[in-house]
Amino acid sequence: MKFEQRPLYLAVDNDRTIGITVRTGGFSPYPEDAMNMAHYIDDRPSNVINNQQQLADAILFPREDWVFPVQTHGNRITEVTPSHRGINIDGMTEKLYGYDGLWTLDKNILLTMCYADCVPVYLYSSVDSYIALGHAGWRGTLGMVTGELINAYRSPEQLVCIIGPSICQACYEVNDDIKRQFDQLPFNVEPFFQRNDDGLYNVDLKALNREIALYHGVKSENIYISPICTAEHDDLFSYRREQGNTGRMLAFIGMRNNNDS
Repeated sequence: MKFEQRPLYLAVDNDRTIGITVRTGGFSPYPEDAMNMAHYIDDRPSNVINNQQQLADAILFPREDWVFPVQTHGNRITEVTPSHRGINIDGMTEKLYGYDGLWTLDKNILLTMCYADCVPVYLYSSVDSYIALGHAGWRGTLGMVTGELINAYRSPEQLVCIIGPSICQACYEVNDDIKRQFDQLPFNVEPFFQRNDDGLYNVDLKALNREIALYHGVKSENIYISPICTAEHDDLFSYRREQGNTGRMLAFIGMRNNNDS
């Protein structure tokens, strides 16, 4: 499996649509012609909607079938149903507030969330219509949001887990206090932290989420990790590289109904 450019897009099969957008080719000023997908930063709503429409046209998944939560860097998850279609797509509301994980068994729904270094975690079942999307920064990883989404499904051994483009270990460091919090996780975290010359720790969030998936029962052969680092690629938004003055990419996963035309 690999992510292709423009957008970084992975069609797993004829039914599932999985991917993440890139920075360029849109209508937003970051610095120009950027494809910002977030309503919650300083951008015109019309720019975001036009960027969304470009993606909708590319993946043939209409905007009215998208669902977007209000992310808070936590580990709360929720089930999405057809009644949620369109939430927070034209603009932010108080609906679906405080969720960093979405899952559904319904088809013709596109689960979406925004990223600019945090880890997008995609899950889908190999035997039925279960799909899920997680947003795992250091807080979401510490809270094992990936594990929460796996636990929402009855048979973790049937799940496929894709860990998408995000910041790499070499580009991401945390302090002693954060490292000590990770020490409380129910497995050995030492392999995922490396002490650097500044006295901080470089942490591998991608590998940590892989370990969380393994801990919760996903088979190792069903876990795929993108090698792409958001901080090292100018074609991607990076909160740390750009010191917060940046847009957001949109990760997405949906499953189609083969009976639809």
